[in-house]
Amino acid sequence: MIQKSSHTLINPHTGNLAFKLYSVENDNPFDHIQRLNYYSLILISKGEGSLKADFSEYKFSDNTLLAFSPFQPFMLKAKNIIQAIVIHFHPDFFCIHKHQKEVACNGVLFNNIYHPPLVTVDEAAKVSFEIQVKQIIDELKNPKLAQYEILVSHLKILLITA
Repeated sequence: MIQKSSHTLINPHTGNLAFKLYSVENDNPFDHIQRLNYYSLILISKGEGSLKADFSEYKFSDNTLLAFSPFQPFMLKAKNIIQAIVIHFHPDFFCIHKHQKEVACNGVLFNNIYHPPLVTVDEAAKVSFEIQVKQIIDELKNPKLAQYEILVSHLKILLITA
């Protein structure tokens, strides 16, 4: 599990959130309706319960990846403790539609009204996800000239793996 911390990148032109990565330990910050203006990926490594999204209810358990588009309403009702890694990114930071050919996740993870907004993650994909998250954290701790491009590359790998 990733060390509990929060890493945020703000768009210097708008002052809005561009990218945020944090871990959830023994807490559920999504226990009420969320309607966020950015994409959200939530990898639940431990915990189970139900997800309410788009007027439907789904079950989730360990090793589930949840994916939400901007303004998509969702809420988690946990039966027990949740441990998760959360990534939020604004469409201005990484546009799913612009990178459709590269990541092929539009309609798979996001924007598919016919499938639930969650997938079960196998152990290999979970390990890959956690490696990318650690590299993203390292990159956010040490801003460099090409930080944006490196972060986008890691995000693409996460989305392709998912």
